[in-house]
Amino acid sequence: MYQYARSSNQTSFRSNAPLSNEQIAQYAPSVLAESAHESRGDRYSFIPTIQVLDGLRAEGFQPFEVRQTRVKDQGRREFTKHLVRLRHASSIESALGEEVPEIVLINSHDGTSSYQLLAGFFRLVCSNGLIAGDVCNDIRVRHSGNVVDDVIEGSFRVLDNVEEIGSRIQTYKSISLRPEEQTLFANAALQLRWDEGKAPVEADRVLRARRWDDRKDDLWTTFNRVQENLVKGGVAGRASTGRRLTTRAVGGVTENVKLNRALWTLADGLAQLKQGVVDVEELVAA
Repeated sequence: MYQYARSSNQTSFRSNAPLSNEQIAQYAPSVLAESAHESRGDRYSFIPTIQVLDGLRAEGFQPFEVRQTRVKDQGRREFTKHLVRLRHASSIESALGEEVPEIVLINSHDGTSSYQLLAGFFRLVCSNGLIAGDVCNDIRVRHSGNVVDDVIEGSFRVLDNVEEIGSRIQTYKSISLRPEEQTLFANAALQLRWDEGKAPVEADRVLRARRWDDRKDDLWTTFNRVQENLVKGGVAGRASTGRRLTTRAVGGVTENVKLNRALWTLADGLAQLKQGVVDVEELVAA
């Protein structure tokens, strides 16, 4: 199992086995909300996430991770934005070695989010969760109509895109990066996490492998080293004042998803450059 550090601005729990409602309630109580937040008006149709989750379970999807943003207003704790990562039995069978395809479901009951579905991969070796950036468009379902059926249909549509994502991952694994290219990737990634010139760590720090098997030069491994170090934190660095510090895990559901997807897009752009699909000018213009 994996949990984020206490300093992180989120509660999160992941297990190697499907999560029970009791486990979900402990770490992401808003998933089991029984009503909408009091700020919602009469036009807001309350469709509880647990109802959708039960529908997905009946179709072969099982939750393996939940995450919820910590909020200062405790009145919103039972309604705030939350994320559930699910696997389907068929996708587990099609796992690409270390990578298992997943569906990422996001919702809230305080009006801050509609139902949102994204494609994801979970890297078994390091408890990393990749969220694909642009392989498929977000599927969003409003809090109205037959939400449960719409989310289930959307989940299968996202699942259909897994093969394409898997193909890209295999491409990343086949692309070798020179040391200077890895440094360029890491510096670009640091600017996604912090404002330019504000990063408390250097590129070599986020390129460091946390395990022997990650000491490789291909794009996929480089991407995962950088992603893990940025998202999970725990990297030694220095503040602008010179004070020593340790970077924090990325806090909050929105921030985590945004950084994950941006890193994917960055890796995909570099892959296209290395393959000669686009030139630098085209990539910048895009």
